[in-house]
Amino acid sequence: MVELINHGVYLLDGQQIVPQKEGLPSPDEAREQTITYQILRAHEAGNSADNKMHIRFDAMMSHDITYVGIIQTARASGLKEFPLPYAMTNCHNSLCAVGGTINEDDHIFGLSAAKKYGGIYVPANLAVIHQYAREAMAKCGNMILGSDSHTRYGSIGNMGVGEGGGELVKQLLRNTWDINPPQVVLVWLEGKPKKGIGPHDVAISLVKATFESGFVKNKVLEFAGPGVKNLPIDFRNGIDIMTTETTCLSSIWVTDEEVKHHYELHNRPQDYKELRPGKTAYYDAMIRIDLGTQESMIALPFHPSNACTIHELQEHPEEILKKIEEDGRKRYGDKVKDINLMSKIRDGKVWADQGIIAGCSGGTYDNLCEAAAILNGQSIGNDYFTMSAYPQSSPVSLATQRSGVAQTLTEAGVVLKPAFCGPCFGAGDVPGNDCLSIRHTTRNFPNREGSKPGQGQISWVALMDARSIAATAANGGRITAATDVEYEDNYAPYKYDGRIYEHRVYNGFGKAEPNYELRYGPNIKDWPHMFPMMDNMLLELAAVIHDPVTTTDELIPSGETSSYRSNPLKLSEFALSRRVPEYVGIAKRIQKEDHERRDGKTPQHVLDALKQVGASDKDTSFGSCVFANKPGDGSAREQAASCQKVLGGDANICYEYATKRYRSNCINWGIVPFTIARETPFDYVPGDMVFVPGIRKAMEEGKEEIDAQVITKDGVKPIHLYFNNLGKTEREVLLAGCLMNYYAKANKK
Repeated sequence: MVELINHGVYLLDGQQIVPQKEGLPSPDEAREQTITYQILRAHEAGNSADNKMHIRFDAMMSHDITYVGIIQTARASGLKEFPLPYAMTNCHNSLCAVGGTINEDDHIFGLSAAKKYGGIYVPANLAVIHQYAREAMAKCGNMILGSDSHTRYGSIGNMGVGEGGGELVKQLLRNTWDINPPQVVLVWLEGKPKKGIGPHDVAISLVKATFESGFVKNKVLEFAGPGVKNLPIDFRNGIDIMTTETTCLSSIWVTDEEVKHHYELHNRPQDYKELRPGKTAYYDAMIRIDLGTQESMIALPFHPSNACTIHELQEHPEEILKKIEEDGRKRYGDKVKDINLMSKIRDGKVWADQGIIAGCSGGTYDNLCEAAAILNGQSIGNDYFTMSAYPQSSPVSLATQRSGVAQTLTEAGVVLKPAFCGPCFGAGDVPGNDCLSIRHTTRNFPNREGSKPGQGQISWVALMDARSIAATAANGGRITAATDVEYEDNYAPYKYDGRIYEHRVYNGFGKAEPNYELRYGPNIKDWPHMFPMMDNMLLELAAVIHDPVTTTDELIPSGETSSYRSNPLKLSEFALSRRVPEYVGIAKRIQKEDHERRDGKTPQHVLDALKQVGASDKDTSFGSCVFANKPGDGSAREQAASCQKVLGGDANICYEYATKRYRSNCINWGIVPFTIARETPFDYVPGDMVFVPGIRKAMEEGKEEIDAQVITKDGVKPIHLYFNNLGKTEREVLLAGCLMNYYAKANKK
């Protein structure tokens, strides 16, 4: 189904793939003819003397978990007016049950900010962030920056990038997104999907093939090939949104009559243009996908890449589920006593307890139509199995009502709900303890959709396409491939009606009211003061995690914590709570001791540590540090880094950062992103300290590595740390202590 070709190829006239050969332009020259580089070069600002691209975006997107912090940071950094269209949707906090008035207070703040600074405000439950972007913001050849990791609109010709809030702040202050010129990977689509195959099947196969090896990490995926024309827009969108899970940087597709129809349907024909590679385009690698051989897939806990076909699962259920149980026991240890995924096997088949179709990947009109066709005249039953569906926007919901799709789903026992992202991150339709939920959503990371191992609770979440979820529901929860059922989809084509946006969305871009007062709720707090980098750095390890990958959901849990996203101090209390519960207490103790040091009352054990390395407390900071093998997979939420900083975190140490966006979040919050060589063992424990001498001077001089020392109870040991690939601005941000300090310093000049 998916073939990886790990060498460069040329695409001639958008049709013929050939290897490198004499007479063709050089790779560097021909890479400029990719759609990717055509768009990136059109968005460069300033010079590239540092060999980086400096990008300005056409528009931005945020949701209600992130926009308050972004605006507060930008406001503290001198923001006067939004310089580009900035849409704030309310699709994450809208149904959170914790916090009293907190969620709606955030929404009121967002509307007041849109009025004051000239923004676009989309009220709660009107649309999920990425569907609103598809319907109202994306344009062919443009670039959108979003504070959500799944910011992907390449299937309709708009490059989307998901980053932490600090990068959005930079755009609001007319700074740039600075990246190394990326490699480009050609994704060549061939064939036509069989009936019953949906976008999640293709997407899961793509993630399975690429994630673990890092085949496309920080690269741009460019989709082309004869198979593209066989995919409707919703199908393309469903694949495209999931490219985030491959850890690629962004994505872009060729455009055609189908994309043109999308813009015409949404009353924006002027926003379409043809996008094609040039005559001779070079790609650094290639992925070939045969759509015709695609099977119905299931991504099992605890990652979208942990996938197999549904037929394989039903043929070998004991073997497959036993491995997941063993993984769960390894992850949770004694925290969860009753791990019993094997109980989902009955009569030799695997049974689910819940089905969910939701969000930017699942709640499309086409997905809901096919689910309804499969469930037409059927029943999900009145036993333990339950099912919910969330159309991804009010226009999509309205279309399902007019076409009869909503009626068919409701008659079958499916509960229809308003547009909401919660089921993707544990804030809606949380499954019961030890229950297996199958979801057409974007992620199934550990500790995400309801698991609280510290309280003995665990849920199992698998990803499947909406079609196979419906087929499973029709069989009362027995996991079933949609290719194994007969059905006819005779529902009317999608018709967009944007009147609800006209009536309810506040479109204030270009109409800023500087004297308008922001409206604050009691939970919206300013960021605490953060200190600039000192000459030397003493770090105490507050958490040491040796998991292969540590997700942002483990660094800062999603779900009910979302209510506190606008309160840095309260939110920080949840940092690593589902992975290293003792972290917060340790970090707060270290922070308290650093405050004592700054007051001239340095604790004795800190003095003793500094004495061992011949250093003084007068020019040495003292902060906490997290070690993880590979941190930061998943969400773009900056809080994964900012919560560490709020608790006095000064650095991360790892072998590799899972994503650019998490590393950027660390930098923007003044957390030095150290790495160590792969062959370097890290057998240290919480309480051990790392002394980094001369870090400020090394940072100022542009150095990229430094000798440090680890202070343990058994003595002092050397360690070599790297902090390479930092741009000039990134170094200045780290020196200042965080992005806000950097801008505050600039404003004083």
